[in-house]
Amino acid sequence: MSLELKDLYDGFRDPKVIKALKSQIDIQASKLNTTINIMEVCGGHTHAIMKYGLNQLLPDNINFIHGPGCPVCIMPKERIDHAKILALQENVILITLADMIKVPGSDGSLQDVRAKGADVRFVYSPLDTLKIANENPDKTIIFFAIGFETTTPMTSALINQVVHKNIPNLLFHINHVTVPEPMRLLLSDPEHKIDAFIGPSHVSVITGSKIYEEFPKDYKKPLVVGGFEPVDVMESVLMIINQFIDKRNDMEIQYSRSVDYDGNIAAQKLNNTYLEKRDSFRWRGLGDIPHSALQLKNKYAQYDAEVVYNKILPNDKIDDHKLCICGDILKGNAGPLDCKVFGTVCKPSNPLGSCMVSSEGACAAYYKYRR
Repeated sequence: MSLELKDLYDGFRDPKVIKALKSQIDIQASKLNTTINIMEVCGGHTHAIMKYGLNQLLPDNINFIHGPGCPVCIMPKERIDHAKILALQENVILITLADMIKVPGSDGSLQDVRAKGADVRFVYSPLDTLKIANENPDKTIIFFAIGFETTTPMTSALINQVVHKNIPNLLFHINHVTVPEPMRLLLSDPEHKIDAFIGPSHVSVITGSKIYEEFPKDYKKPLVVGGFEPVDVMESVLMIINQFIDKRNDMEIQYSRSVDYDGNIAAQKLNNTYLEKRDSFRWRGLGDIPHSALQLKNKYAQYDAEVVYNKILPNDKIDDHKLCICGDILKGNAGPLDCKVFGTVCKPSNPLGSCMVSSEGACAAYYKYRR
């Protein structure tokens, strides 16, 4: 990291700035006659909140609720089972992103099938898959794609290369999910405790802030698109408190250094060329959510592993361990410390549920920073 970039990041982690924002939050929060429960949608925010102890800096009437914005955490067991089945096929190399390797399915993880001899590899960029495909022309390469809108353009760029270069041995198992639909689901629960949102910043770089307009307008929930550094999070909280004081329900952008209203139009067009909404997708802990995920368009079915291997991929729905309360945690109705097996039976080396699997999961963050 360059010295100039390091200075920039250090500025967003400056204890003096954080303390100054805390003082402002304390002053403004004292003007309220109510408690505000703020859901940070993205797991990146959860990690930052726990790492820097931001939840401990807030006054008693301002609370964080940890949302479902970790693409690894919400991946249902049956989709992991798909990846394991595909990896065990003859002459198949399964490629995915690093976090997926240890996510448990119904009976073990990709790490386990790799130990049994399956060729499972992880990449840091989907485009690295092209090199593997070129080096193994006699193998079928399957890219198990995950992520929210942030990573979807990278998968679309890979699909674009495969289509235009006519690479016949590279297939896709698409598991990209989208943010607004689970937010709507959470707000549809009459028992929900959400008063406002901190919207995910990296997602918004691609989509633009426009995808959140409905939440202040239709649901009367203030929303601030905030960055992942501690100063970003604290400033986002202050902006939300000020909305409550002013009796406003607005969509605002704190992360204005990278996010605008329209987002990355080129990336959106690339996604729309190859991908379309699924009718429904099952989120681990939340259940089936209509139109909350993407799939390859029928035009490109020859590259779709779910179509090519349709006869061997089951459609069964598989629930989490009965002691796991990740569903309630993802909905904001419980916290990691409410779970009876947190930190004992369930820990990063032996995750029973989705929230403990990824470093961005709420349980994993609490295990690392709050034990």
